[in-house]
Amino acid sequence: MGHITVTLDDILADRRMTLTELSQRVGVTVANLSILKTGKARAVRFTTLAAICDELDCQPADLLHYEPEG
Repeated sequence: MGHITVTLDDILADRRMTLTELSQRVGVTVANLSILKTGKARAVRFTTLAAICDELDCQPADLLHYEPEG
């Protein structure tokens, strides 16, 4: 089985936005966003994902990438 990687850092850099700023805009704690950003999250709510995508003007596929095992 492969794994999912999160590219939130790249998108934040492209948007010149900090994790703290995103946290304030979407109403998710910096700690929870950090867990997502580092790939340590075991799950993410669709509402959280939608809020992040709305704020960053992106699609879920821009944030999450599947890497097959191999």
